[in-house]
Order: sequence, then C-alpha cells, then structure tokens
Amino acid sequence: MKPTKENRKKFDIDLAYGKVHEEKIISMLQDKKIEVKTERGMWSKTGNIAIEFESYGKPSGINATESDYWFHNLAIDDEVYCTLVFSTPMLKNIVEKLDDHKVVKGGDNWASKMFLVNLSKLFSTDTLKLFKEKINGKDASN
Repeated sequence: MKPTKENRKKFDIDLAYGKVHEEKIISMLQDKKIEVKTERGMWSKTGNIAIEFESYGKPSGINATESDYWFHNLAIDDEVYCTLVFSTPMLKNIVEKLDDHKVVKGGDNWASKMFLVNLSKLFSTDTLKLFKEKINGKDASN
C-alpha cells in the first residue's frame, strides 16, 4: 500500500522532529562534561537509585560535580539494563524538590550520604509536573 499524502506529511514531520533530537544527543556528548554512575543489583530489588551528595562531611556526587549531564546506568549483574540521562541542574532540582526521598549511608567506611530516589516517584505525574513547571519558567516550589 502506497502512503497517502497526509501520511507522508506526518512522516516528514516525525523525521524532522527525530533529527532535532538526534542533534540534541550529539551536543550532549560533544564538548560537555558528564558524570557517569552505575547502580548494581539493589535498584532492581528496591526500585530505588542512590544519588550521593556528601562524603566524609564534604559535598560530593550531585553536590560537587561540575558535569553538564548525569548518566545513571542501571546494571543487572555486569550488564547495563538501561541508562538514565539528566541535565545535572535538572537532576539537582528534582532531588531537592522530591518530598519523600530517604537519606542513607554507604560507600567506603559508610562515610557517604546518598539520597534514595524511587524510580516510580522519579517518573510520577507529580515529578513530571515539576519538570514542566521548570521548563516553562515557573517556580516549581509553589
């Protein structure tokens, strides 16, 4: 079946949209600083990821990074299941605004503090609303 003119137009629009977003991904990787963290095992049992913010009483992780983007690998055994990618400022904003994140200790000598962020909450309608408000220039704390 040959595509109709209307279907062809939709395809062209989708193709253009896809190319714009391909360029965004390319720009994320060129001349930018990235932070890469990998979660092993526990995330698949608890549904949480850990975002370090302090170690030995000093800012670390999300509070110390100079990265433009934060890549968070979710691994099962030694294989990466998927990678979450955030602009670092957006991830900081999300973590600050989440109302039910838990702080846990971990790392060497249990000297690091981390936010436990529930993946379901991360993608909840409340968190997505926060994102929409942020990108629309509204103060998401209201």
